[in-house]
Amino acid sequence: MRQEFIEQAAHLTRNAEVLPGGIEELAIKLQHSHDTNTPLRVKLGMDPTRPDLHLGHTVVMRKLREFQNLGHKIVLIVGGATAMVGDPSGKSETRPALTKEQVAENAQSYFDQMSKVLDVSSAEVVNNADWLHKMSFTDLLKLAAQVTVAQMMTRDDFAKRYAEGKPIAIHEFFYPLMQAYDSVEIDSDIELGGTDQRFNTLLGRDIQAAYGKKYPQLVMLLPLLEGTDGVVKMSKTYPEHCISLTDSEFDMFGKLMSIPDNMISRYFSLLTDASKDELEAIDKQLADGSVNPRDIKMKLAFTVTAEYHGEDGAQRGKDAFINIVSNKGIPDDIEEVSGMNGKGIIDVLVELKFAASKGEAKRLIQGGGVKADGEKITDMAYTFNFDDSVVLQAGKRKFAKLV
Repeated sequence: MRQEFIEQAAHLTRNAEVLPGGIEELAIKLQHSHDTNTPLRVKLGMDPTRPDLHLGHTVVMRKLREFQNLGHKIVLIVGGATAMVGDPSGKSETRPALTKEQVAENAQSYFDQMSKVLDVSSAEVVNNADWLHKMSFTDLLKLAAQVTVAQMMTRDDFAKRYAEGKPIAIHEFFYPLMQAYDSVEIDSDIELGGTDQRFNTLLGRDIQAAYGKKYPQLVMLLPLLEGTDGVVKMSKTYPEHCISLTDSEFDMFGKLMSIPDNMISRYFSLLTDASKDELEAIDKQLADGSVNPRDIKMKLAFTVTAEYHGEDGAQRGKDAFINIVSNKGIPDDIEEVSGMNGKGIIDVLVELKFAASKGEAKRLIQGGGVKADGEKITDMAYTFNFDDSVVLQAGKRKFAKLV
């Protein structure tokens, strides 16, 4: 095995867990790809369950970009069939399925946002409904025969639900089988996913072998990025801790500045191209206190925001953040909005687009993120009734002066 491919594999596996053969097996695949002039087929499956992507999703997408830059083929699988089942990974109850129309609409939104990280135009984009919906019952039985119930019950989420007496629908067992069979159909060499996809992705390797692939796929697992609270995995379920790719430069910069200091190095490592030397320097500065963590965080916020909004956008976000801080949290160019007096807080939050839905508005209130003239609103039935004006705040960066 030549040294150049060992080094290439070592670089690609930064922040990643590679199964089952680690760097050595990846280096073998990279060398064989080079010697045969055959790009590796690198798979990422996506169930577009929501229309927005967030920075947590970009951890895997950035790794895909590394493979793409080396000339390998990215295969993006839209879960037209799997999204109608719902991935039970990490879930404590059965997930609702999506309609065909919802999948199509969300998928288009995904690709628009992914193009900020990847060259989607050069990727191979397929929909697993094209083969899974065409399977006969005999085909399905053949696939199901490759896995035992005991194997399925080794998944933490299934085992936990079974122990707690919570129902597990039979169709949920088919989700990992469907995802695994995707690897057979597209003949993937490597599958990427988050650490919560360990069972599903390794099953893909087993199913490929069962269907005759001599050298089944390698699995590369990437960390799940914590939200801005530094505790819970970043998710649209917790909008107050989530940084979406559709966020404005002002919101993105401000949210990045809100992460706890102990997350600075992790965010740099997973969301930027910082080198090993740069990361070690950041760790040293944070440890010895030679640089104010706020200044390091400012550099992080600028770097990440610039990737999605350009350097001019990042500068606007930085200027707005500094302006808000110098004005004790209230911007000097606050928008004035009329016609809100007498309306309920949830309707106002949605109407002002401070929340994408009434559900999100309720979560913001429950999280203590909504204030009127600096006072937290905790009553879901709160109705505005003011004489002159009131400053409404949602989160740390959304303000409106209601008149």
